[in-house]
Amino acid sequence: MTNRASALVVDARGMRCPWPALRLARAMRDSAEVQLIADDPQAGREVTALAAEHGWTVEVEAAADDAQRWRVRRR
Repeated sequence: MTNRASALVVDARGMRCPWPALRLARAMRDSAEVQLIADDPQAGREVTALAAEHGWTVEVEAAADDAQRWRVRRR
C-alpha cells in the first residue's frame, strides 16, 4: 500500500491546459507518485491522455473545493 503522504503535490490551480499536464509530466520525472490539483475543466482529459501514453495509473480523488484532484502513479 502506498503512503498517501509521500506523494509529491503539484498545485496547478489557475493554470489552463496544457499547463497542468505539463507540470504533471515534469513532476513524474522525479517522483513515482504525484497528486495533481487543477481547476481547468479540460485537465481531466489531458491527465488521462498523458497517463495512458506513459502507462501510469490515475485515481480521481474527492475534492472539497472547486478544484479537481488526481493521484497519478507509475505502474
